[in-house]
Amino acid sequence: MASDKTACQDERAGAEIVYGAEECYSHSLELLKELGFPMGVLALKDLEECGCVRDTGFVWMKQKAPYEHYFVATKTLDPAQNKIYFKTPIGIGKSFPLTAFMTDEEKEKYLEKAN
Repeated sequence: MASDKTACQDERAGAEIVYGAEECYSHSLELLKELGFPMGVLALKDLEECGCVRDTGFVWMKQKAPYEHYFVATKTLDPAQNKIYFKTPIGIGKSFPLTAFMTDEEKEKYLEKAN
């Protein structure tokens, strides 16, 4: 148990840590934008703590209560085709348009840019 706590502290060394629902939500959206992901790709409900170690890429988000959100591995983010391709461990995959994960504001900007 102590080694788990030490490992967690080591992973978080040098982290930018933010507390509070509004601050965490804003910080998480900035991080998604910085990484090139649509802002709706993660469920960001009731966050109380989030952090990022930029040197290692380690990111965490702590919520008030458990929230089930199911993910499958993304095989590729293809901006040229405007799609995200998800693939399960057994090899079954499906692609979705980027707009499926965008906020309303992002969709408006994206559609204006496309026209």
